[in-house]
Amino acid sequence: MTAMDALWMPFTANRQFKANPRMLVSADGMHYTDADGRQVLDGCAGLWCVNAGHNRRPIVEAIQRQAAILDYAPPFQMGHPVEFEAAEALAAMAPKGLSKVFFCNSGSEAADTALKIALAYHRARGDAARIKLIGRERGYHGVNFGGVAVGGMAGNRKHFPASLPCVDHLRHPLDIARNAFSRGEPEFGVELADELEQRIVTLHDPSTIAAVIVEPMQGSTGVILPPKGYLKRLREICDRHGILLIFDEVITGFGRLGADWAANRFDVLPDILTCAKGLTNGCVPMGAVLVKPAIHDAFMAAAPAHAIEFPHGYTYSGHPLAAAAALATLKLYEDEQLFARAASQQDVFMDTALSLQSASGVKDVRTLGLVAGIELTPWADKPAGARGYAVFQACWERGVMVRFTGDTIAVSPPLIIEPAQIAQLFAVVAEAVEANR
Repeated sequence: MTAMDALWMPFTANRQFKANPRMLVSADGMHYTDADGRQVLDGCAGLWCVNAGHNRRPIVEAIQRQAAILDYAPPFQMGHPVEFEAAEALAAMAPKGLSKVFFCNSGSEAADTALKIALAYHRARGDAARIKLIGRERGYHGVNFGGVAVGGMAGNRKHFPASLPCVDHLRHPLDIARNAFSRGEPEFGVELADELEQRIVTLHDPSTIAAVIVEPMQGSTGVILPPKGYLKRLREICDRHGILLIFDEVITGFGRLGADWAANRFDVLPDILTCAKGLTNGCVPMGAVLVKPAIHDAFMAAAPAHAIEFPHGYTYSGHPLAAAAALATLKLYEDEQLFARAASQQDVFMDTALSLQSASGVKDVRTLGLVAGIELTPWADKPAGARGYAVFQACWERGVMVRFTGDTIAVSPPLIIEPAQIAQLFAVVAEAVEANR
């Protein structure tokens, strides 16, 4: 029996887990193996990150080779070839127009880095009055203070009342009354983007707003999809008022929505884009911020010769092992055409997800690409989230791993999933829902 007393687990009900642990000991392809030797179908790509499936030899071997050659190199005032190669590869894969790359170690760090870039960019241009940051209700931008401030998940904010000042939030676009059981982008709700101009800009004065940050699809709070035209409307409003638009693509990047990036799926180019998770297939922690050249160049032009243009970074920015993992991962995506493969699977995935519409207690199903959120009606006599946890646990007992957020079950498998596994995945979810009516 593994000793469990020392570890304080993140985002986990520790006492509940330790009373009935779910232990993963190995993984390969589409499956984990648990401590009892059971094969468990990975229905959530680890944590939205193992897009190419587990134990992919090209990535494993790249990490092993790099560890034997250069284990660590300081990123401040020094460099190593692999981080530059990884940046070039990522820029080549990025939405056209985002060609400058700043490496960090996670989606949380990417969000804070993006916010700092936005604030410092306006200052570099001589527009230092732009200090306000706009997030969105039910948004998730990691757990650092910047990301928590612009994020809109109450449970992540209430324990930390001291946060960044000068922050406001748009309403989220979830509208079950009008858009229940949407297959892809909901029909209704584009007008919610107008709140940015009608309320936020009017209230704060556009000359004080630095940036708006949104997830193209809000993942961690229950798969909230953007209504048709919504993101384009945000882009238009930001352009009118000189506000930077930041896309948090930590979840949506690298094929999740049936395209390489949500920016390309929705044909909206942000000024700044954050990514992580699928960047290294979850093998080594790494995040990145992609920016337009004009933003990068403003820093270069504003700083004196020999000065540090952007005083920000991390001990492990562009770490050799992470950079090697990123290079191998991006090459694997291209070699196996995994984004196109995800697009070819999305119709059967979305249709199968929506087959749960008739299941008892299913309030809504939201699905796009290879992601689905199944929202359950909460139990009347138990706390919110109790039903979601019960369905999550029932899926685990039946050999399928999913995620739950409150009473919403989130499904986002590796992009290598086969049609038979899609059927198995949703059949188990349906059984688990039925068992917890």
